[in-house]
Amino acid sequence: MKIGVILQLDRRFGGTNGPLPKIVQIPIPAKSRTNTTPGQCRRRLSDLLDSPPSLSILGFVLVIQILFIIGKKMAAPPARARADYDYLIKLLLIGDSGVGKSCLLLRFSDGSFTTSFITTIGIDFKIRTIELDGKRIKLQIWDTAGQERFRTITTAYYRGAMGILLVYDVTDESSFNNIRNWIRNIEQHASDNVNKILVGNKADMDESKRAVPTSKGQALADEYGIKFFETSAKTNLNVEEVFFSIGRDIKQRLSESDSKTEPQAIRINQSDQAGISGQGAQKSSCCGS
Repeated sequence: MKIGVILQLDRRFGGTNGPLPKIVQIPIPAKSRTNTTPGQCRRRLSDLLDSPPSLSILGFVLVIQILFIIGKKMAAPPARARADYDYLIKLLLIGDSGVGKSCLLLRFSDGSFTTSFITTIGIDFKIRTIELDGKRIKLQIWDTAGQERFRTITTAYYRGAMGILLVYDVTDESSFNNIRNWIRNIEQHASDNVNKILVGNKADMDESKRAVPTSKGQALADEYGIKFFETSAKTNLNVEEVFFSIGRDIKQRLSESDSKTEPQAIRINQSDQAGISGQGAQKSSCCGS
């Protein structure tokens, strides 16, 4: 039988730069396995500490430390070779409270709809990966609270948004009139090149309840030079089309910006190369003279 005891190396074991952990196994004679007392174990341990360290003990400690380091490296999760998407696009849903922003997000991300009205507290988000023109697009969609008391929280998310969906309720004219206020918030807090799209939700409602005609929504969208859709989260009308449309526009903008920066880098390198070769020619002619 062997008893493993954790010790701290001191100067007797060469630990001059501070204590190091070590495991010492104490052999117990076979004849005394059944009647060994704790006192005998402590005396055996004391005798071992007073004696000079053997090479087998120090070698055992070294092996344990090496195995510990190897184990930590093997336990580390491997880094992903590549991301599972080509573009990451952050979208923001804004509009008055009760226009159906959360229902649109739930319909698009989970394919479900609920009639229960639950006010968004602060901000929420969902993720869905789609494919556009052979590219995998990861949409990170943020759902903001429309209530005034959360306005300070939600405006903080404008700056990082790449696309913003302005949502109003076709049965609520005040939510449509407030779209201009929401656009002013975008101009104050969002990036200059952010993509915008106007969405008239609850288009499935009876025409007798409609307060905002389709032509009026289209006119407002034309005024700001943005796209316009009428949707219904309940019947899934144009929900996919809205998110795919703004996602495609943002992807095109990002790909165009990438293609513009690459030739500039090439021209800079070429000019630098020409400058270096010109300097080299001047130096060679100077040395020749």
